Amino acid sequence: MAHQVTLIPGDGIGPEISDAMREVVAATGVRIDWHVQTAGAAVMEREGTPLPERVLDSVRETGTAIKGPVTTPVGSGFRSVNVALRRAFDLYACVRPCLSMPGDGSRYDAVDLVIVRENTEDLYAGIEFDEGTDGARQIMATVEAAGVGTIKPDSAISLKPISVSGSERIVRYAFDYARANGRHKVTAVHKANIMKCTDGLFLHTAERVAADYPEIEFDARIVDATCMGLVQHPEDFDVLVLPNLYGDIVSDLCAGLVGGLGLAPGSNIGANQAIFEATHGSAPDIAGKDIANPTAMILSAAMMLDHLGEGAAAANIRTAVREVLAAGKQVTADIRRSLTGSFDGAVGTRAYGAAVAEAVARLS
Repeated sequence: MAHQVTLIPGDGIGPEISDAMREVVAATGVRIDWHVQTAGAAVMEREGTPLPERVLDSVRETGTAIKGPVTTPVGSGFRSVNVALRRAFDLYACVRPCLSMPGDGSRYDAVDLVIVRENTEDLYAGIEFDEGTDGARQIMATVEAAGVGTIKPDSAISLKPISVSGSERIVRYAFDYARANGRHKVTAVHKANIMKCTDGLFLHTAERVAADYPEIEFDARIVDATCMGLVQHPEDFDVLVLPNLYGDIVSDLCAGLVGGLGLAPGSNIGANQAIFEATHGSAPDIAGKDIANPTAMILSAAMMLDHLGEGAAAANIRTAVREVLAAGKQVTADIRRSLTGSFDGAVGTRAYGAAVAEAVARLS
C-alpha cells in the first residue's frame, strides 16, 4: 500500500529541489501517493492567503507532509507560513540532525549531533505589546504592583511563557529519540542562572524527566557556554534539547558546523501530524537556474521515510548522498567548490538529483 504524503513544493528554488527529492524517493521503491499543494507567495495573489485552508486539510488527511522553502508575503497576516503550520497542528518538536558530509566545506569532519527544539512556547509564542499601547501599560502596572521591578514607559514588551507540560513533552521526546536511535546522551540547554523562573522551570523539568531514562547520560549547560563548546568541541555533544528561541539559534550554529543550511534537513513533529522540510530559504535569486543544492530536501525525505517506517530506504538515501558527495563528480557548484576550490565540473540540480537516485537504486 502506498503512503499518503502531502507535498508543498514552496517558492523560489522549492519546486526544483522538490522534483529532485521525488526522483530520489522513487528510486527507493517505496510507493508514495503525493498530494501536491501550493502555498506561499506564489498563491497569495490568487487566493488571498499564503496558506490556503486546502493545504491544512491535506495535511490533516495524510498526517505526513514534506515542504520546500516557502516565502511569506508582506501583509499576509502570518508571521510566517512555517509558524502557522506548526501552530495549526501543534508540531511541538523541531528536530534537526547535524551530520558531517563529504565536501561540506566545514572546519570539522566528524560532527554527529541532533537538535531537539521546543516549537510552541517561549518568546516565539508571539505574545507581544507595542510601545504605547494599553496592553503594554497594563503589563507595566502589573509588574510594578507586584514589586518585581519597573519597565521603561517607552518599551515594547514580549512575554516568555514556558510551561511544565510543554517542557516535559519536549524533553521526553528528546530522550525517546535518543533511546530509539542509539544515542547515549541528552543535554538540556538553558539560561536558568538568569531566567530563574522560566528557564529554571525548563531545567528542573528536564532533570525530573531524565530520571526516567537511567541508561542515557544527562547533563545541562548554559546556552552561551553551549555555543562556545559546540565550536570548540562538537564531539562532546549528542542530543541537545532546548526551549524555542535558543533552539532556533543553536540549530543554525550547528548547521554551520556541517557546511550550512543547504545540507541541513529538518522535521516538525506533533502527536498526529509531521512535516519535514529543507531548513534553508527560498533563494529567489537563483530560482529556475538549475543550480540549487537539493541535499537538505533529499535528507529531509530520508527523515520522512524513517517516520513512515521505511528505515532501510532512508538509510539507502543517506548512504547514496554520501557516496555522490564523496565522489565529487556530479555535485552542485557549492559542493564542487568545497572539494576542489573551483566551480569547474559542477552539475545542476537535476543532474545531482539523478546521480543520487541512481546510487539509491543500486543500493535498494
